[in-house]
Amino acid sequence: MDILLAIMIVLGAAATMELVAWSSHKYIMHGFGWAWHRDHHEPHDGFLEKNDLYAVVGAAISISMFAVGSPVVLGAHAWWPGTWIGMGVLVYGLIYTFIHDGLVHQRWFRWVPKRGYAKRLVQAHKLHHATIGKEGGVSFGFVVARDPVVLKRELREQRAAGIAVLREAVE
Repeated sequence: MDILLAIMIVLGAAATMELVAWSSHKYIMHGFGWAWHRDHHEPHDGFLEKNDLYAVVGAAISISMFAVGSPVVLGAHAWWPGTWIGMGVLVYGLIYTFIHDGLVHQRWFRWVPKRGYAKRLVQAHKLHHATIGKEGGVSFGFVVARDPVVLKRELREQRAAGIAVLREAVE
């Protein structure tokens, strides 16, 4: 197998996962899956959250793709891209864990970025947490962050339309 093709599949799967994560966050976590996600938006003392169950779901997807691509598991019925897709999902999960849990929520380390894209990620996610409840909101991605100025404007518009209740004034 061509290693370049495998690398492209891994990178493509990891990039696609940001779209999957955005959609899942907006329509599942802030929809019918709110029961698992709610504690992520509320203060709590514990290290683990019900929301962490979504990481277990992501791991299950990755493991399933590894199994689909494994001749050991499926023999001649193995689908070789499955292994590399599973690797891409795993890579995204590691990036998510480092950026979202580590940098943004500071579960693993303490560092507040002062500039650049890391600061933008933190600002965008803090704006995501500016709403109370599951309605409304902005910035549902985990790795791609839109301009905080635009996100603030969208939050003000949502508040004015009665779509979102904000925790604090968005300047």
